[in-house]
Amino acid sequence: MLKQVADLLEEGSELNLMLSALGPNQWQDTTPFKSWTVNQVVQHLHGSDIMAVMALKDEKNFRRMQSNMAQVTKLMHPDIEGLDLHQRWWEYFCEMCDLLAELDPKKRVPWFGPDMGVMMFSTARQMEAWSHGQDIFDMFGRNRINKERLKNIVVIGVKTYGWTFINRGLPVPEPAPYIELIGPNAELWEFNERDDQNYVKGDAADFCHVVTQGRNIEDVELEVLGGPATEWMKIAQCFAGPPEDPPLPGSRTKNFLK
Repeated sequence: MLKQVADLLEEGSELNLMLSALGPNQWQDTTPFKSWTVNQVVQHLHGSDIMAVMALKDEKNFRRMQSNMAQVTKLMHPDIEGLDLHQRWWEYFCEMCDLLAELDPKKRVPWFGPDMGVMMFSTARQMEAWSHGQDIFDMFGRNRINKERLKNIVVIGVKTYGWTFINRGLPVPEPAPYIELIGPNAELWEFNERDDQNYVKGDAADFCHVVTQGRNIEDVELEVLGGPATEWMKIAQCFAGPPEDPPLPGSRTKNFLK
């Protein structure tokens, strides 16, 4: 199995384990993500996975659906809740992973925006599972132990540097900043040309929180220097869709309940 697909399955398995521990009433508890309930967060993930399975199984139907946003919206907001939602989400998630595992890694997968290779598509789905899983960790004020698979999300964060600006109709500041991060096992991860005047340095999880808009840059301990790096960290967005603004400082942290 392709490493990125295996990492996606591991990410989903961690979230599945956490959801399995929820009581029936906890599905209506509010997370720090836009005040969505756990139920709404998982509905969002499930809706995206439904579309992902369609893209992987029936490209022609997926492209047809892209032109009918009313149908897409309906599919991506499934009317199912609680334990039933949990079961259906997990079934689709596992089917998605099985389908990805069978594909040639060079195949392009249709999606909203540019088509993606199997590796990047798998990482994009992992990024969604990781970032929204964090919403539930934060809801309970729990610390999270990240694994080496976090590097996939770092990579998609780095690769979407230019897209963050293009998506907003802004010129892309050059050069792209040097990235120096410490992974979960204290490994050093470096990207782009070394530059002591334009960089982002610090903890890899903090970087992932910012590029997925799970944290405001003011709520993490990243060291940011230089114009391009500073402008990027203010608006970084590694997920598809129209531009969204990061959360307000202090609004999405693990101290949500305190």
